[in-house]
Amino acid sequence: MAKTATKKPAKPKSLGSIVTTSETVLQKLESLNLNPRLQSEIQWCLGSFKHDQNPVGLLEKLSEAVALLKVEHAKKTKGITAKLIGDVEKALAS
Repeated sequence: MAKTATKKPAKPKSLGSIVTTSETVLQKLESLNLNPRLQSEIQWCLGSFKHDQNPVGLLEKLSEAVALLKVEHAKKTKGITAKLIGDVEKALAS
């Protein structure tokens, strides 16, 4: 009887970019004092994600953040760039 190797499920490479992007968005929201509720929810989801590696809540909050960033970009809020919005959307798509 041959031994079968048990493999752990591979983590998607994009999980690291989701964390990095979430931290970037959180810093931007904090620096501009935008939506404190969303800030605290992103912080909570980051901690939860680091504990259980389940990105569902984090992805949901990032999609809320994209909507907020787009509104602020339309208002020409300083510091909200099209590149930032594109980076968040790219992280959500991967």
